[in-house]
Amino acid sequence: MLRTLACCLAIAVSSQAVAADWTLADVLPISARSVDRVHSRTPAANVNRLGFFSDLTYDASSRTWYALSDRGPGGGVIGYATRVQQMIVPINPFNGQLLGKPVVLRTILFTDKNGQPFNGLNPALLNGNPATLGNSFDPEGLALGRNGHLYVADEYGPSLYEFDRRGRFIRAFAIPENLRPRQADGQANYNDGRPTIVNGRQDNRGFEGLTFNASGTRLYGVMQDPLVNEGANNDGRRSRWVRIVEFDPATGKSTAQYAYPLESIAALNAIDPDTADDFSATNQGRSIGLSAITALSDTEFLVLERDNRGVGVEVTGTPLHKRIYRIDLRGASDVQNVSFAGSNDLPAGIVPVSKRPEVDLLAALHSVGSDIPEKLEGLAIGPRLIFGGRTALVGSDNDYSVTQTGAGEQFDVCVNADNTARQQVPLDSPCPAGTDLIPGYLLSFKVR
Repeated sequence: MLRTLACCLAIAVSSQAVAADWTLADVLPISARSVDRVHSRTPAANVNRLGFFSDLTYDASSRTWYALSDRGPGGGVIGYATRVQQMIVPINPFNGQLLGKPVVLRTILFTDKNGQPFNGLNPALLNGNPATLGNSFDPEGLALGRNGHLYVADEYGPSLYEFDRRGRFIRAFAIPENLRPRQADGQANYNDGRPTIVNGRQDNRGFEGLTFNASGTRLYGVMQDPLVNEGANNDGRRSRWVRIVEFDPATGKSTAQYAYPLESIAALNAIDPDTADDFSATNQGRSIGLSAITALSDTEFLVLERDNRGVGVEVTGTPLHKRIYRIDLRGASDVQNVSFAGSNDLPAGIVPVSKRPEVDLLAALHSVGSDIPEKLEGLAIGPRLIFGGRTALVGSDNDYSVTQTGAGEQFDVCVNADNTARQQVPLDSPCPAGTDLIPGYLLSFKVR
């Protein structure tokens, strides 16, 4: 596996409409054995192993970055105090290259009004009832308010919470009813997937990214994939249409929803002539999804769209799709009261958000011989560079280099340098010689 890489590579996008030029400045692997600032005499995966880049945001006032960790190792079946890291990322102010690994300044644990921690355990395990969300929390999207507060989007609910700068819960936003997972009898179920769930978000496919618009007057959360009941045969796995949800931070209520078109599996399958691992019809709205959103203005945003392939805790097919797109909400229909059930096409008269390619992350990584992380999930625009342009960071989520069996037993995943061999070992055990835990990756771009 690539351990160090310094490069400057111009990535051209074949669309004259794209205004920004993205130059890949660096790719930095970060050891999965890194730890955060939670004190522990013995480092452990679910205590203080550093969780990487489920989302990223930059705080210009302190010149620091906030990196969101998700529900922790083990896929929601072992306890984990959910958290966000405030860190310094050393960046060359001339060319955007990374000058070393990030330095964690603070680890902020999320707590409720009573000081009890939010936990990555799934609702059935934490609360004894899949209909009770409680303090179950899978944070995936992060935005920093002008008041210094942290706004966090969660996948279990989906939920949107506001915390103060110390991680204490302030309020929950009202979530649109069409996003809530429900059984056929109308009972909420935050734990199971289809066919038990017939309405609302798919399991493990809730909110995945969050941003304020440029003026700070609206929040936008992106779902990872289509709703479970939308698409042909009322099967969200077949649909291309992902919802972007608008919130008013002044009222805590949702004000609009917009339809975003995922790239079609037909177009993605055509990239690779080998048909053995083609995406199937039910991969469309399950294996392709959105991972991040960040604002350029009040109507324009960057979104990160990707497949679920690459270096990760499971063996996957060949990665085909990791791109950042520029989208515009102007002219798009508000679909908060519109269902997409029964068809893979939008209803007549509905206009989706406009979309055009910004940068091909897969091409950038291939061009420098880098490994391709499966889960590129964090995206943020950072500081200005001395000779013009800005730094943009893209970060990967390595799932803590932990996988689990169907019975809920966790193992560390160890891979060799070129990712051709892997082995599972008991959690927090040494890796066999010649292997190591899967790192997180931080990509730095110079954007002009």
